[in-house]
Amino acid sequence: MSTKNEETMLPLGNGVRSGKEYLEGLKDDREVWLQGKRVADVTEHPGLNRSARTLASFMDRQSDPKYRDTVTFEQDGKQIATSFLVPKSKEDIIKRGDAFYEWAKWSNGMFGRTPDYKNASITAFYGGAELLEEGGKQFADNMRNYYHYATTNDKVLTHSLLNPTVNFELSKQGKSDKDVSLKVVKENDAGIFVTGARLLATLGPQADEVEVFPSTLLNRQKGSDLEYAFAFVAPVASPGLKMICRDTYDHAKSHYDAPLSSRYEEMDAVVIFKDVFVPWERVFIYREPDLCNRAFAQNHAVTQMMHQVVCGKLAKAEFIVGLLCAMAKASGKDKDMNIKGQIAEAMFMTETLRSLRFSAEQHAHEDEYGNYIPLRRPLDTSRNLFPKMYPRLIELVQLLGSSSLMATPNEQDLTNEIADDVDKYFQLQNLESKDRIALFRLAHDLSVSGFGGRQTLYERYFFGPPNVMHAIYFDLYNKDDMMDRVNSLLSEA
Repeated sequence: MSTKNEETMLPLGNGVRSGKEYLEGLKDDREVWLQGKRVADVTEHPGLNRSARTLASFMDRQSDPKYRDTVTFEQDGKQIATSFLVPKSKEDIIKRGDAFYEWAKWSNGMFGRTPDYKNASITAFYGGAELLEEGGKQFADNMRNYYHYATTNDKVLTHSLLNPTVNFELSKQGKSDKDVSLKVVKENDAGIFVTGARLLATLGPQADEVEVFPSTLLNRQKGSDLEYAFAFVAPVASPGLKMICRDTYDHAKSHYDAPLSSRYEEMDAVVIFKDVFVPWERVFIYREPDLCNRAFAQNHAVTQMMHQVVCGKLAKAEFIVGLLCAMAKASGKDKDMNIKGQIAEAMFMTETLRSLRFSAEQHAHEDEYGNYIPLRRPLDTSRNLFPKMYPRLIELVQLLGSSSLMATPNEQDLTNEIADDVDKYFQLQNLESKDRIALFRLAHDLSVSGFGGRQTLYERYFFGPPNVMHAIYFDLYNKDDMMDRVNSLLSEA
């Protein structure tokens, strides 16, 4: 095996890309399967193209003077996404938070895997690259080189953390199913070859590259199965790599009829690898199970990613509060004490998230690598609370909307022979029929459509199974000081 990487073949780019450049980058030989057929072009397929174009519009905003100072920073004369900023002060942490929040507002939190999410991961691995030297200096150098490649080329990454579960008992023991789990099948002087499956690549078909890093939740890389212990990034268009998608929730409806799913349908896909070649320069951990299990926590990638997440969930909760208030005002229910109480509950959740973000940023501190990180505990709290909050937020939309969520004619009914009936019978106290239907179609898309159901499921399991996440929180919590107070009181008896 040759791991010499004194020179990288990864070319440097010119900084943030335009939306057009992003879309052109998707026109390659990637193998994406959707609804029984191979997709010829993800930028043209009706189930994928509108979300890709939405993301392209976000890429354009990076160069818009209105947003540029927030979502980018200058490095070596190039504008780089702020999510790639290695924080060296509390002010840098706050700047990153403002950029995460701005990106999230563009989709009202409906895109859970905007590029800044994985950018935070890559940046943390770069900032703590010396940890990777435990496996060999060349792997740390690979990460440093890849960071510069990703930042200057403004790459859009997805990730796939988990092996498929075939035998649940084996999975609980942290063992990989040898028939389906992704593993290294051979290596040579140029790189490694991998075969197997990983899930779940959200935004995968519309991404440039897929990050294949070890899971932090299930600790699957145990024992002597070294062929399962690795971390690498591969282009989505790598020969032998295919993505198998779920059904699309973009049903080619107008923005009026489906205001969310027509814009923000971020596809999920299972990634299949069949003898996929990965050059050594794209490999960051290899045959180091213990390092695989420790990497995300020890280089603080989890903390930096959680920072992006709390900003995104805040934007999403704010949007739902706005929707609830608009629904109540339209019907005149905003004067009802019970309705006020229900909406106030959503406001409580929103302000809790805002406070947790503020606490994490204000208590940012220097880590062992000389970088700054947000305080982890508030972020851990937010990622455990929001999976409980979100279903309740959706329930509040359903309770307030009730039958109005179903009394939602199609946009075409506004101009056909029944238009007069629609105009007369679908109005509300404070809203004309056209605007009332638009508002409640939005609420429908969020709370009862297939798109909305996927959003709720996604939020329940965003960071992993709730019982696992709660157990991790319990283990990390500083319980001793509190128990000491209890014991101190009891000792005085």
